[in-house]
Amino acid sequence: MSLEILLVCIFFLLLSSAFFSASETAMMAINRYRLKHDAKTNSTAKLVFNLLLRSDLLLSVVLICNNFVNIAAASIATIIGLRLYGDFGAFIATVVLTFLVLLFSEITPKIIASEKSETIAYIAARPLNLLIKGLYPIVWLANAMASVLLKIMGVRKTRSNDLLTIDELRTVVTESGNVIPTRHKSMLTSILDLEHITVDDIMITKADVEGIDLEQDDDTILAHIRGSKHTLLPIFRGDIDEIYGIIHLRDLSRSLTEHKFTKALLLSLADKPYFVPEGTALHTQLFNFQRNKQRFGMVVDEYGAILGVVTLADILEEIVGEFTTDLHSNPKIIPQSDNSFLVDGSTNIRNFNQIMHWELPTDTAKTISGAIIAYLEMIPTPRTCILLNGYPVEIITIQDNTVKSCKIGPRITNDTAN
Repeated sequence: MSLEILLVCIFFLLLSSAFFSASETAMMAINRYRLKHDAKTNSTAKLVFNLLLRSDLLLSVVLICNNFVNIAAASIATIIGLRLYGDFGAFIATVVLTFLVLLFSEITPKIIASEKSETIAYIAARPLNLLIKGLYPIVWLANAMASVLLKIMGVRKTRSNDLLTIDELRTVVTESGNVIPTRHKSMLTSILDLEHITVDDIMITKADVEGIDLEQDDDTILAHIRGSKHTLLPIFRGDIDEIYGIIHLRDLSRSLTEHKFTKALLLSLADKPYFVPEGTALHTQLFNFQRNKQRFGMVVDEYGAILGVVTLADILEEIVGEFTTDLHSNPKIIPQSDNSFLVDGSTNIRNFNQIMHWELPTDTAKTISGAIIAYLEMIPTPRTCILLNGYPVEIITIQDNTVKSCKIGPRITNDTAN
């Protein structure tokens, strides 16, 4: 065989080696989730997906073919070296071919395949599928021998698991770049975080629950109803623990067009209260609201005592964000001239952090007052100052052994301290 033909053979063998190297990298680097989506409408994507389902056969045929062409190229290169330079030519051929294989058949095609994995995988799918069918006996035998060797070595083959955990899915969302808008990313991660948040974290505490007290006279109750900003109100007598039901003000307004207001009418229109155990995860409660067709729940402890109220709107705000975050419309957070804020001690810390974009600790208590008392491990006195997670806090007033109001300033950083 002439030298020219041998050189042409090496060229095509190196080209084939580059094809197999690129195919292997592209198949392993392709985005499996995008591929699974595209496979519904694209026949080539479906073929690639099916090949990856039997990755053992795919890798075997690629490795068999790649090693075959590389060994064949090495043999031909040795013949050429011996013809041109005698015995020393074998060494020259080894050095030159190693450089060519690394540069043109390994490094370069694999870099290209990692950057254009989808394109290369689609191009290589049909040739590889034909090779798997044509070389199936050899591929099967190679796999069988490899399985026996793995058993001897005590290695068990396990099927790869492409399912994502919650934390992995959160990473996919946060690292998606511009593919997912920032607003949508925030909503998706909030949905994933629902299982880590309980109704206790977002409920309106018992002291702040607005309702209708049956011990008040009719005129006072009517004035309260007219001035209420809520559509659902609990009905109780004296104390929220003595709850009778939940009234929808829309139903009451319709009834008042035909009937005179009385407490009996109020009770006849009220629905039975819906109770939610404390510690219920938000994703569970969201499902329970949907299943029971409820939007308003009374959070109770293990003894049945009412702790507060949680609504469907509260849970939705955890996903989409606060519907109203205007400080000027929040009576519990009052801006001061020195850039600090006068805060009601009953303010929920999670809501406060969401509105202010701050990071007050939420692991010790649900309210600002609770966090301060937990930090001090005692009931503070007015004018006591502390540093809560870097935020300066000054206690203003104490009432009923709780912090009624306090002043909180922006977090102190090293630059601020200097």
